This record gives sequence, C-alpha cells and structure tokens, in this order.
Amino acid sequence: MTCVHLRLPATSANVGPGFDAVAVALKLYLRLDAWPAAHTTIAATGRNAEICGAIEKNLLIDTYRSILNTHHRPFIPVKIEMHNEIPLGMGCGSSAAVRLAATALASHFGGMAWDRQRILEEASRLEGHPDNAAACWIGGFAASATEGNRIQAVSIAPSRDWTALLVMPDDPLPTATSRAVLPAAYSRDDVVANLQRVAILTAAFATGRADLLSTAMSDHLHQPFRGEFCPLLKRLLPLAGKGGIAGVALSGAGPAVLLLVDSVEAVAVAEYRIAEALDGMPPASVLCCGLEEHGATFEYE
Repeated sequence: MTCVHLRLPATSANVGPGFDAVAVALKLYLRLDAWPAAHTTIAATGRNAEICGAIEKNLLIDTYRSILNTHHRPFIPVKIEMHNEIPLGMGCGSSAAVRLAATALASHFGGMAWDRQRILEEASRLEGHPDNAAACWIGGFAASATEGNRIQAVSIAPSRDWTALLVMPDDPLPTATSRAVLPAAYSRDDVVANLQRVAILTAAFATGRADLLSTAMSDHLHQPFRGEFCPLLKRLLPLAGKGGIAGVALSGAGPAVLLLVDSVEAVAVAEYRIAEALDGMPPASVLCCGLEEHGATFEYE
C-alpha cells in the first residue's frame, strides 16, 4: 500500500439562508500524508496541533477505525504527517474535512477503492448533512442535496475578486449546542423569505454580482436563534453593503462570522470597520483568505 496525500479546504456553510444546503470553500487547508506503519502515529503542526496530534479521542483516527470496522476490514495502523490551518470549533468545516480525510484513508488502506462520489457520500452520512463535505470535496460555492443514499452536489466558481474575512472569538462553540437552539418548525413567511434569498445567493455567485450579497446573505431560519451564542454576529450584520463588505453571515453554526469583501483592495477598509464595530467587546481575531475554487485533492504514490 502506498503513501496518500490529501489537501482539504476549510468551508463556511449556510452562507446566510442556505441552511444545510450550501457552503463555500476557503483557502485554508488541512494537509496530510499517510503511510502504513507498525503503529499509528500523528505528527501535527499548525493550528491546534496538540489536539490534531493526539491519538486518543482523535476524530480522524476514530472515524478511520469505525469505517474499516463497519465494512469488515482490518485496522491498518498509519503514520500521519499533518499540517492544519482550519480553526477548530469555529464553524469553518473542520469536522467535515477530517471525516473526508478519514474516509479517503479507509477507502485506500482498506482496499475498497471508492471513487470520489462514494467518499463524499460516506463522509456526508457521518456528518449528518452534505453542505460542508460537498464544498470541501468539490470546492467553490457548492449546493448539495440528499436523495436517498445519494448526494447531488454542484459547484459554482466564485468571483476571483472576492475575499473572505473570518471574525473569530477566542472560545469555540460545539455544533450540537448551536443546533439545539433551533425551533422544530417555522412560519411560511420565514421559509419563503429564505427560499427567495438562497435563490438570489446562488445567482449572485453564478454571475459575480457582489451587489446582491447584502440581501442574499440575510437569514430567517437559524441566525436569529444562534445569535445568543454568537454575539459577534449582531455587531457585524449592519456592516453588510458598506465599505466593500458585500455580505455578512454566521459561518456554519458559528461562532465565527463570515464577511465577503468585493475586492482585495477593500480588505483594509473592511478590517477597520470590523474593529470599529467590535469596539468594547472581548478580543476577536480576523483571518483573511481567498475562496477556493477547486476543492480537495486526493493523490497516492
């Protein structure tokens, strides 16, 4: 069995109204190389290296082991070298990237030879929804839907002029906590409002219309409820449509906030406006990155 090389981008799901349906890939990556070995080891660098490099309670190793067991394959110990740029617990798709990596490793070292579609479907099933996994795997602005056991996913290449800013508090937020505050039912008016906005959002990405994003990234289904756990959102939402900040939305389940800026030249002004809006609040970090068009790479020697 040969060495596997993986590069998987961060993602920001929902992008406002596209709850569990759309996400955009970001130029922040989980990179790893893996070889069969006598014992499983992880050498991790980058963000949260201590968590990424732990063998016990490690999502990558636990998922890899579980998939092999489910498909009646022996556990193959692996040596992993990893570099992580994706913030953990911030709503930036770290779990989707890890589950895709684990699925790809299990497919390869378990001798199952799954194609990219099967890997996406297995990882999406483990995630519980396909949005982050699809954007991570195929890149761009990804729209996805579940049809029985199948995942239908399509990618739209975002404008190369657009840049993402992620505003992150110090403390992470478990997705389960953020999901628990959502209601079991919604009014027809709220559902229709979101359908209208996700349609415009998709059109905005397809046509490069940054002027549509202020409206297109507004939401009625999850952000009003998650705001109590994500105080940055309330301060930053009013910036949409001002100073080059085309749109603002919670990144995934939060607590990070995604701001799409319409040009690289506008980033400095956007960062100044963010600092003004957050004056008096606990410290938050701002991470600038591009939008990833191509998605994950999965290669082996």
